[in-house]
Amino acid sequence: MTEETLRKRVFRVLNFFQVLMWRLGLGRWLSMFPSTTGTYLVLTHHGRKSGQKYRTPVNFAQFEGDLYITAGFGSVSDWYQNIIANPQVEVWLPDGWYVATANDVKVDHETLPILRKILVNSGFAAPMMGIHPNRLSDDELLELCKEYRLVRIQRSAPRTGNDGPGDLVWLWPLLVILLVTKRRKKHR
Repeated sequence: MTEETLRKRVFRVLNFFQVLMWRLGLGRWLSMFPSTTGTYLVLTHHGRKSGQKYRTPVNFAQFEGDLYITAGFGSVSDWYQNIIANPQVEVWLPDGWYVATANDVKVDHETLPILRKILVNSGFAAPMMGIHPNRLSDDELLELCKEYRLVRIQRSAPRTGNDGPGDLVWLWPLLVILLVTKRRKKHR
């Protein structure tokens, strides 16, 4: 197994956990220690072939009211290919849920400060990929991130409903009941 394959597997497990936390109503807690854990949003997008809905947690930075994310595995990232095919997305943020449009942005010297901020906001993720954004010159960072893709997300409207962040919060009372019942049976 290659190192990159291992990284992808680790991120797949982390992504599942992060989406679950958001669905349980704990998403904002994931960003409590941004220098370590990073700052996250959940990107909801649709498969370019299947049309199936997917949720992908990604690190982000905000500039001039727009959100920016990066595809660290480059243009081969499934979520990136999906939003290029269908740029209508939704984003889950600590302050709400939004309908949005995603657009590819060229990574160059002009947009490098945005990419650097996303990488800083990634907490452990960028260093895990061998990128230390605060230690690298602009040219070094551009070279290391030449395969990365930068995406601008422009929010168009707030969203509400049953299929967003916290949609599984109803599990908490059920879990408490099960744990209390199990504890009572154990102490009989």
